[in-house]
Amino acid sequence: MRGVSEREKHLPNYTLPELLRILHESRTIISMGAGEPDFSAPSPLLRYASSIVHKTSHYAPTQGLKELREAICKKLKKENKISTNTENIIVTTGSQEAIFASLITTTDPADNVLIPNPGYLAYYPAVELGGAKPVSYFLKEKDHFQPDPDEIKKLANKKTAGIIINSPSNPTGQVYSKKLLEEIADIARNKNIYIYSDEAYERLIYDDEKHISIASLNGMKDYVISLFTFSKSYAMCGFRIGYAVVPKKVSDPLMESSHFLTISAPHLGQLVAVKALSLPNRHIDRMVRAYDRRRKYLVKRLNKTGLITKMPKGAFYAFSNIRHITKKNSYDFSQDLLKKAKVAVVPGTEFGNHGEGFIRFSYATKLFLIKKALDRIEKYLK
Repeated sequence: MRGVSEREKHLPNYTLPELLRILHESRTIISMGAGEPDFSAPSPLLRYASSIVHKTSHYAPTQGLKELREAICKKLKKENKISTNTENIIVTTGSQEAIFASLITTTDPADNVLIPNPGYLAYYPAVELGGAKPVSYFLKEKDHFQPDPDEIKKLANKKTAGIIINSPSNPTGQVYSKKLLEEIADIARNKNIYIYSDEAYERLIYDDEKHISIASLNGMKDYVISLFTFSKSYAMCGFRIGYAVVPKKVSDPLMESSHFLTISAPHLGQLVAVKALSLPNRHIDRMVRAYDRRRKYLVKRLNKTGLITKMPKGAFYAFSNIRHITKKNSYDFSQDLLKKAKVAVVPGTEFGNHGEGFIRFSYATKLFLIKKALDRIEKYLK
């Protein structure tokens, strides 16, 4: 009997599916591993979804509802300083599909793609499943997990199809400055390669930092594929709506790839997304204020515990160095926390080999649970 493909065998093993199961099934374990908001979607969206669900049992257009793409166009111009039109927007089943569809559409088996390491765990398999080769550029703790443009420049060669960037970033929570983005943009123009800009956490920003979309920089319109989602900013993970903003020549091919992946994004989710873009900012601001309180509390206590943690400036993750308190690797240490302290975290190696020696905490967890989890961790460490 035939088994699974060699391609599948070579994909990294991840613990995150197990953490998601724990989150839904366990009553004794505190999960600080979740990559989704612990808030429900804003109540106006839930009420609206209930009122229209009976109208949404059919496919939507593959490219996305025109009314949603029109609303996205206005949002992009106002918030991201990206000028585009509805033909260059493809609505996807979350930004995960946008990532996969973009790479399938723009890379060939002979190509390589530069990915951050540590970086979001889907980048490596997305590049590999598309047939190209992932090549890591490293994010170092001493550099506050910011990319080094000189390293990227050296790694980019004739086989390089593009560079994946992620700001605010998962798992480190860092935000890239305009100056850094301009340096990366120069590399893309000079090498004639794409930038795949993952901006899933665009609205979750702290300490007066600013999110800048690299596609808004001068001369970058034809070099950037921008990837967005409604999941994080609007706590709409279950509605599964993301979108890609692409150069004109990529629009039709990417729509074709998207069609063969999922046919279309959920009809209900698209209509709710239109409604989301009409909401006042207070719904997002309320979540951001709560995350900010948790962030400050969590990082302060982690550092007191000996889990050295750089202050994140965006998203809802803290990336902690465990080397000062244990000789265990990140996987074994996270398993110890799970079994002995009843706290679920994500080992740094989920995000690439350069994540060894770190664990990721999510503060998309209620503050009283964060306090309880840290009490358990401190007890375990003693």
